Amino acid sequence: MKKWHYPFLAFLIIGTIIILSQSKPAKPEYRYAQGLVFGTKYNITYYYNADLQPEIEHTMSLVDSALSMFNEQSTISAVNRAESIQVADTMFLKVYRRAMEISDWTDGAFDITVAPAVNAWGFGFKHAENISQATIDSLQTITGYRKIHEQDGLITKDDQRIMLDCSAIAKGFGSDMVAGMLRSKGINDFMVEIGGEIVVSGHNPKGNNWNIGISKPVDDSLSINNELQTVIPVTDIAMATSGNYRNFYVKDGRKYAHTIDPHTCMPVSHSLLSVTVFAADCATADALATSMMVMGLDSARALCTKHPEIKAYFIYQGQDGDLCQVSENF
Repeated sequence: MKKWHYPFLAFLIIGTIIILSQSKPAKPEYRYAQGLVFGTKYNITYYYNADLQPEIEHTMSLVDSALSMFNEQSTISAVNRAESIQVADTMFLKVYRRAMEISDWTDGAFDITVAPAVNAWGFGFKHAENISQATIDSLQTITGYRKIHEQDGLITKDDQRIMLDCSAIAKGFGSDMVAGMLRSKGINDFMVEIGGEIVVSGHNPKGNNWNIGISKPVDDSLSINNELQTVIPVTDIAMATSGNYRNFYVKDGRKYAHTIDPHTCMPVSHSLLSVTVFAADCATADALATSMMVMGLDSARALCTKHPEIKAYFIYQGQDGDLCQVSENF
């Protein structure tokens, strides 16, 4: 072999090694994605050999296009503008139909037509002083899930003023959709959290179940208290928490929570401070957590008895003012 062949051969070998090293699949590792969506934060951990942030954001954008009231081009915005409308958005219809089922489960404690009442009270009850009995009477005429109907995608409303608000189920559904996308990639170990609505599968980076903290329900309107009531190790389940301790107002010495009862169009006032619901899917957990905060402790526990597949962890204020806790179906 001629001498000049040696450098050339070495060059070919080095080049081949570089090409092979670059084409070799990345080693799987725990990866993280975070950002803002639906007016809240999301945090996602997953074990995979590639960055899936673009796919995650695309999945959440599809949910936004179906369910965001703040997106004028969304399906729900189109429904809210029309007295009747033919809907082809299968994602919207899936959530709508599930919402109606949960409304039936809870005798209307969960109701996606509560939007006008929520808007009337205002975020943080900034319009509370303007609420009169006449206002409540008017709101009740356009609130009620039986006043909106769907048949083969055709949605009709008994009153043009009826508006839908899926915010009490959309974040949970978004978590389900991202979890579904991860599973479609063959990913078994992940945690998806959007605004506190969580889906977990497999194991965390330490090889254990995922440890999920439940906040202690103390008065904290500024959301600066991070003290935990308990930590629960879980896997292969979805969960959502709803509470009335961060957003409330006081009138005549009585505390009213931010949760609006669709039956009365008034804020609820009872001893239940927080409920965490565990279910097979996060949309259901999300909707039921809100429902149970409307229902109160006794009715919520009775609902768990009817549906043993639903687990719930309740924190409430005892007669002596102390924090108490009880769980169902664990």
